[in-house]
Amino acid sequence: MGKQQREISASEFFTKNRHLLGCDNPRKALLTAVKEAVDNALDASEEAGILPEIVVKLEAVGEGDAPPPRISEATRFRVTVVDYGPGIVRQQVPRIFAKLLYGSKFHRLRMSRGQQGIGISAAGMYGQLTTGKPVKIISRTGQNVPAHYFEVQIDTKKNEPIILEKKEIEWESHRGTQVTIELEGRYQKGRASVDEYMELTSIGNPHAKFTYVAPDGETRVYPRTMQQLPEPPREIKPHPYGIELGMLLKMLQDTKSHWLSGFLSTDFSRVSAATAEEICKAAGLNPHKRPKDVVGQEAEKVYKAIQATKLMAPPTNCLSPIGEKAILSGLYKQI
Repeated sequence: MGKQQREISASEFFTKNRHLLGCDNPRKALLTAVKEAVDNALDASEEAGILPEIVVKLEAVGEGDAPPPRISEATRFRVTVVDYGPGIVRQQVPRIFAKLLYGSKFHRLRMSRGQQGIGISAAGMYGQLTTGKPVKIISRTGQNVPAHYFEVQIDTKKNEPIILEKKEIEWESHRGTQVTIELEGRYQKGRASVDEYMELTSIGNPHAKFTYVAPDGETRVYPRTMQQLPEPPREIKPHPYGIELGMLLKMLQDTKSHWLSGFLSTDFSRVSAATAEEICKAAGLNPHKRPKDVVGQEAEKVYKAIQATKLMAPPTNCLSPIGEKAILSGLYKQI
């Protein structure tokens, strides 16, 4: 029994539990792939201070060399999403698209659409599972640098990218990223369809321009109705009420503060120096005690003292609400 035990990679786990990725049926899988690529494009453009412009194209494809069947009968689709955002540096492309749990947003205490580094790499893995085709990416970071073309797959045993092809190519776009995934899916109009998702996303993001090419060849353009980006959300420290004891223990070990009171006032939001002293006093601990030495029973006392201390609610500037003007702009455009 002992010999049969081995480590499971994240990719291997999700290969056998694809329903956790939103790919439990072909119709949902198609929508999930589009959504993850669009989320990434919106996040990247907004973070770079660029008004998003995104093109989504769906094509029905036949198996092998067979011509594509009628859309209602098609079981394979090619999803292409192009954004004219900041592009991705060449070294990062394989890991972003072919390594699960790899990203820049998980460790930041800041609101964003994507966070876990699962989305687009999982969509690519689903494509690999169902059609055996790699993910194709073109990315360019500026007008004076070449565009890089990659074909990548995930090594599910190791959760590492396998680069099948990489080269510099001519690409008409001055800057941005294009991702193409071929996957097993089903296209259907109506509720929870890609068509509905594109319409609702354009309402919720009036500062973005979307071009959507449906599998039947119909092109829909959702113009930009606001010329400024939404206020970016601020990064904030965790609020003491929002953490568990285990998290407190980890923070005590990781802190750069030399004193317990300093740790409480600098590593949390809404804890002043006076409140930190008060918490230490309630816990019966010296405020100058080294945080790394606060373990076991003492850590539990600190945790209980925090919960019993009256603190202000966390600040709301860490949220990025759509705002009345933007929501009206989006609604008037579509509805």
